[in-house]
Amino acid sequence: MAKIGSFLVLISLACFLTLSICDDDENNYGGGRGNLFPGFYSRSCPKAEEIVRSVVAQAVARETRMAASLMRLHFHDCFVQGCDGSLLLDSSGSIVTEKGSNPNNGSARGFEVVDQIKAALENECPGIVSCADALTLAARDSSVLTGGPSWMVPLGRRDSTSASLSGSNNNIPAPNNPFNTILSRFNRQGLDVTDMVALSGSHTIGFSSCTSFRQRLYNQSGNGTLDTTLEQSYAANLRQRCPRSGGDQNLSELDINSAGRFDNSYFKNLIKNMGLLNSDEVLFSSNEESRELVKKYAEDQEDFFEQFAESMIKMGNISPLTGSSGEIRKNCRKINS
Repeated sequence: MAKIGSFLVLISLACFLTLSICDDDENNYGGGRGNLFPGFYSRSCPKAEEIVRSVVAQAVARETRMAASLMRLHFHDCFVQGCDGSLLLDSSGSIVTEKGSNPNNGSARGFEVVDQIKAALENECPGIVSCADALTLAARDSSVLTGGPSWMVPLGRRDSTSASLSGSNNNIPAPNNPFNTILSRFNRQGLDVTDMVALSGSHTIGFSSCTSFRQRLYNQSGNGTLDTTLEQSYAANLRQRCPRSGGDQNLSELDINSAGRFDNSYFKNLIKNMGLLNSDEVLFSSNEESRELVKKYAEDQEDFFEQFAESMIKMGNISPLTGSSGEIRKNCRKINS
């Protein structure tokens, strides 16, 4: 595993190891002001991270793809109302689930693993650890379990009592969005182009369905032609899995070289015009700043791992509910009655 060299991640690690500067005392760390910090559960539920890690490890051992699925849940949660577990809610009463949005319907998965994590946490320390924090920890553990970087996760999020279907439809980038649309959606969350490129590197693991890239194969410009930024032999291989019609749920690797291993191969693929999704390849083909970042991460996995960890912490801090806001759900699928 690469060293995590950033100041932020090193300080977080020091906090975890010593607990001398990151005790969960609200007077020291502004808990009353709603700050997030790694030692949030060190007294109230000291085994919380161990519990999450154990459940995620079992799930990934059963199916490596689950690591990518859990990361994606965290991303899709944070981009709608902040990292508040709203994506996990089922429809009930006035709540219309985000699971039915265009980015999530038929593709968001891993909810049963989150259920298992929450059940284990409730058994150990009832009413203490939020679903939002559980999902954030699961995303970090998914990176580690597939060979990627680790980082200390600031904790203390609370769970929302609402969901936003419209927010899910409007805030999450789509696979066929152009570069500027994708960047604007990241900017809307306080994330910059460096965060966007680094976080897109999570596509070094996992799969995507035919519906997400069919347009590139058959009608990218609306005139029935192949996307010119797609390498031809790779495109021919993809056509075998993704016909012009039918096979909508057929899967292809997001990283053709190492779909089950978290590394920097994804960026090397982009340079070869072998990014699966349009939203992947535009990072190299459509903008000079992002192109240079792709080259940088393709050349140096250490740099990628370091920035990925920093950007995941940054994304995980988007508009959290803290203090007395929200609640700690007993069941991640429904608000407390």
